[in-house]
Amino acid sequence: MNTDQAAPESQVEIEAKNEDLATEAIAEEQQTTELTEHEATIDELKQALAQAEQKAQDNWDKAVRAQAEMENLKRRTQRDLEDAHKFALTAFAKELLPVVDSLELGLQAATGDSAEVQKFREGSELTIKQFQSVFAKFNITVVDPVGQPFNPEHHQAMVMQAVEGAEPNTVVNVFQKGYLLNGRLLRPAMVVVAKAAEKPASDTPSIDEQA
Repeated sequence: MNTDQAAPESQVEIEAKNEDLATEAIAEEQQTTELTEHEATIDELKQALAQAEQKAQDNWDKAVRAQAEMENLKRRTQRDLEDAHKFALTAFAKELLPVVDSLELGLQAATGDSAEVQKFREGSELTIKQFQSVFAKFNITVVDPVGQPFNPEHHQAMVMQAVEGAEPNTVVNVFQKGYLLNGRLLRPAMVVVAKAAEKPASDTPSIDEQA
């Protein structure tokens, strides 16, 4: 009777062990699933972090560019204001130049020793000096380049001629003075520019003439 009762108990134990193994397998599978899900969550977090960092970097770059553009705009505005201040008198100064030209031409034409001529010359000279004083106050400078190399930025060549003793491409005469306002050209000087003397034609007879 004891032998008959042992077999069922062994079967029960086997079934219990199988159940334990199945339970362990299920538990391991659940752990594996949870681990996989956990790893997936970490990858998603890493990806989200990388995207956030990239977005933050993009926003920082935009902020830096915007700051640089604001600084450039500020500098341009400041420069424009300075230029407007420096060159506000451009149109007015250009209108004054013909008046000074007329005074200087009149002074050159006033010849003679009569009292009237002397008074006219003195008055003209005084007026020209007053103009020069005003021009100096507002940084208007004269371009009178006799003897200087020709500068196309400040000079306008009216004539080119060979002048004995003058270096080629130098100014030998000024028809009309030029002027600068704060270094910017108001009017170019109209000048005569020296050129190289032309070589005389050769007096050596040609071969045909010798023949």
